[in-house]
Amino acid sequence: MPLHRGILVFCIFTPLMSTADNSILGLKLPTDPRWVDLASVSLEEILTDHAFCEMKAASQGISLISRYPDKAELVAALAPMITEEWGHFRMVLAEMKKRGYSLGWQRKNHYVNLLAENEPKGTGEDKLLHRLMIFAMIEARSCERFRLLSEKLEEESLRKFYHKFMVSEVGHYRMFIDLAELYYPKDKVREVWKIWLGIEEKVLQQLAPTGDRMH
Repeated sequence: MPLHRGILVFCIFTPLMSTADNSILGLKLPTDPRWVDLASVSLEEILTDHAFCEMKAASQGISLISRYPDKAELVAALAPMITEEWGHFRMVLAEMKKRGYSLGWQRKNHYVNLLAENEPKGTGEDKLLHRLMIFAMIEARSCERFRLLSEKLEEESLRKFYHKFMVSEVGHYRMFIDLAELYYPKDKVREVWKIWLGIEEKVLQQLAPTGDRMH
């Protein structure tokens, strides 16, 4: 089974929680089950936040290329991802237009901001590693949230809509992990990933579920 396909099966059929030995794939905490119910009654708000998340993912990819233009493999991997994320932004806008919704104002992403607060300061040799881990974490959590929406929303068309995003996000998650393993020893990537799993667990514990945020 190809690597990406194997990860996809994991995401679809396994709640992204850690096992006893906390594998490199497992998030430590599942999303609070109340989140889907809150999101389902705040569709305009959740779609607005989703649109901005896709926009920010594209802009973060551009920023990463601007910072590391000398890393050819990174540039080659991120360029199509940026195009895809911008396409996702347009897909969410189209879904909103179909429903008579308008794009609201961008909100602060407390989840991402709290993750970023834990990034080591400075410009050492591991700066890129931590950036890739943060991006992989966001994609992994997004995959889990999209999976929940694809399973729990009442409207079939929206379930299918979010299934497409789930498939995409798990590929992006794997891409960031692969890039990290390209530029750093695999054992080190696994060790740092486990650190970020612990950080993300604490971040989630600080945030109450809210239906107007994707994270």
